[in-house]
Amino acid sequence: MSTIDSSTRASDKPSSLSSRNEKEKDVGVRLNTLEATEDLDPSFESRTMRYVDLRILPFLALVYSFSLIDRINLGAARTAGMGDALGLEKGERFSIATCLYFVPYILFQIPGNLFLRRLGARNLITACVIGWGAIQLAMAFVPTWGYLTLCRILLGAFEAAFFPALVFIISTWYRRHEVQKRLAAFYLLSVTISGFSSILAYVLSLLGGKRGIAGWSWIFLIEGVITMFLGVIGYFILPDFPDRNRFLSPAQTALVLKRVELDRHDSVPDRITLAKVINHLKDWTLWAYGVMFACSTLPAYMLAYFISIILKGMGFSTTDSLLLSAPPYGPAFISAMFFAWISDKKKHRAGFIGIQALITLVGVCLTAFARSNGVRYFGTFLINAGSSGCIPGIMAYGANNVVSQSKRAVQTALTVAFGGIGGIIASTVFREEDFPKYLPGLWVTLAAQLLMIALLCATTLHFRRLNRLAREGKLHQPLEGQEGFFYTL
Repeated sequence: MSTIDSSTRASDKPSSLSSRNEKEKDVGVRLNTLEATEDLDPSFESRTMRYVDLRILPFLALVYSFSLIDRINLGAARTAGMGDALGLEKGERFSIATCLYFVPYILFQIPGNLFLRRLGARNLITACVIGWGAIQLAMAFVPTWGYLTLCRILLGAFEAAFFPALVFIISTWYRRHEVQKRLAAFYLLSVTISGFSSILAYVLSLLGGKRGIAGWSWIFLIEGVITMFLGVIGYFILPDFPDRNRFLSPAQTALVLKRVELDRHDSVPDRITLAKVINHLKDWTLWAYGVMFACSTLPAYMLAYFISIILKGMGFSTTDSLLLSAPPYGPAFISAMFFAWISDKKKHRAGFIGIQALITLVGVCLTAFARSNGVRYFGTFLINAGSSGCIPGIMAYGANNVVSQSKRAVQTALTVAFGGIGGIIASTVFREEDFPKYLPGLWVTLAAQLLMIALLCATTLHFRRLNRLAREGKLHQPLEGQEGFFYTL
């Protein structure tokens, strides 16, 4: 059977000194973890986890914010003149360029996560960041919409492995009911920073004419250079998995691994094989997480790609449309962090995700059907607040209910891949012919929220039944193969 995780192949290749040393280090840390004192020192634990938070989350959030900016700046560039320059107003050219990004983005998600440990998180993530930064830079000089579309496809290929890798890595550092606050903080910091991309795009577009370069080209040029710079910096400071980290002391590493081991018994990676991957994919709940994630990313992508265009359709000027695109992201941060905090505190996921889906649904209704532009604009605040909270909520919901790093790798990649499907739907249902209200697209977004609520009900009933049977001793084997494990509802 072919093995994907190189850390588990070290024993098969004793001639490889570096692999053997890494294997010995992992085993040593493992023994340290299991033989450490039974009680964790609360003060030492608190200091260590605060340091982990500060070391991991801010930089990852900054880099991912530029992933989002580079992914969604097409709408701002179009508003700033790219549409006329490249003929994007003809037919569905803009939607095609937007949509084709997601094809490689979806296809490369699972392979990227499966090879993450073999290639090394730092190496893979750095290559992704520098690669998409270079593509973004190239987009500043495309002469036709065909070249623009090609660049979008390459952009999707380089960005595919990035987000699921970050979610996978973050989830391995924390206990199950600590993870949503961290995922929310990481994701929402990224979204909040990227929410100002329209203002940044407006400022950069003012450079139009400098050195003979159009305003929309300056958007891609400057943002591409910044992204490549972050990629170079990231090579030296990006975190890795807990058992491979370089910034904690041995005692701190042992503490982190012990916390995870006591929580779900997967502090050390299991062997990833093709048979395991296929077996994991037979779990229908992994596909349910993916569909729910697609339903949550659809409104997020809708706003990211089309909010400035929708605002322009309300009668706002180009400048006002770009500037008014940023404010909805502020309240979304507060709302999503509140739901993440209470969800971790109550150790409950589905109900709070459902509430946020309802908030999104109300926002869609206001934006679609209200007569007043002020009320329609307020609807975008609700859409952003609801969808921004659902995204980390669903990631945490899935991460809480899988055991073993191999299944976690498959689950996170599959979930995020479906997020790309949400992006495809968003880029195809908001059609030029539906300008200025885009009602068909808003109807699809509304239906997606209802589907997500239905799937939340289905998974909750399923997990509740299995938890009950496990408590009554009526199952042939423990849940997820771990004694004492119960699903998070």
